[in-house]
Amino acid sequence: MISLNINQKTYQVDVSPDMPLLWVIRDIVGLTGTKYGCGVAQCGACVVHMNGEAARSCVTKVSRAEGQAIVTIEGLSQNNDHPLQTAWNEISVPQCGYCHSGQLMSAAVLLRENPNPTDDDIDAAMAGNICRCGTYPRIRQAIHLAAEMQRKGIKNKN
Repeated sequence: MISLNINQKTYQVDVSPDMPLLWVIRDIVGLTGTKYGCGVAQCGACVVHMNGEAARSCVTKVSRAEGQAIVTIEGLSQNNDHPLQTAWNEISVPQCGYCHSGQLMSAAVLLRENPNPTDDDIDAAMAGNICRCGTYPRIRQAIHLAAEMQRKGIKNKN
C-alpha cells in the first residue's frame, strides 16, 4: 500500500510503485480535473503541486509522491474562487478548456513566487504549458488580473 496526501486528504492505494501519479489521481482516487495530454511531460495538462512546486504527474512515479503534499486543481481553492480561477472566468480564457487545469496550477506557482510578474516572467513560467486553441494572450491577461487581485486581497469579484 502506498499512502498519498492529496488535497489534504489521505488515500491508501494498492498500485505498482511505478504507476504514474496521474493515473492514481484520475483512475484510483477519482479526481479527474488533472488531464492527460502527452504522457511525456511536454504539454503541462497534468500539472499538480507537490510540496508547493509544479510537477508533471504523467511522469511522476507514485512512489516518488508518497509522503509529499499533493494538490490538484480540485484542491486549489475550496469554492473555485482562487484569484486565478476568478480571473480565468472574468477574461473568458478557456476555449476548449482541456489544458486549463494545468495552466492554472503552473500559474499559481508563478504568482506565489512572483506576485507582480511581467509579460516576460509569465511567458517564461508558462512556456511548458501548451494550449492547442492558442489562448495565450488571454492566459497572460488573466494572470496579470489575478496578480492584481491577490495584491488587493480580492478573492472573488463576482
